Amino acid sequence: MNEIVEYLKTKIGTVVTDSPSAAGRWLAGKLLEVEAGKLKVEYTVRPEMTNPILLLHGGMTALMIDDIIGATVFTLNSNIMYITVNLNIDYLSSAKEGDKVIAESGIVRKGRSVINAEAVLKSENGTIIARATSNLVARMNQKMEVY
Repeated sequence: MNEIVEYLKTKIGTVVTDSPSAAGRWLAGKLLEVEAGKLKVEYTVRPEMTNPILLLHGGMTALMIDDIIGATVFTLNSNIMYITVNLNIDYLSSAKEGDKVIAESGIVRKGRSVINAEAVLKSENGTIIARATSNLVARMNQKMEVY
């Protein structure tokens, strides 16, 4: 039984307020779907997430993607901490203040110490805003209590 997935399933439809990630709590994403190795989260683009032309800032897009990928790693039910070693993002479209955007992530491959993951950020109508891949490495000497 995957306790983390079971716990997260109780949070579907709500804004995540108890993430171990302070950045994740700040993003205030609403959990839409959960399964081991996959997540789907909805974010609302707030004014502080925009650039000078009032579009979703690329750094905020990267934060959303990196945070959901990190959270997806936790759905694998491991208490080992993984850290991002690279994050490759293609920015393909934009979102504006007030828009809802949906991030979906998945684990591509889990090795002994490296996890490869991918994520996509879309508009409500399905337009791809950004697509990303990432590798995360285990911090073998660092364990984490989750929930």
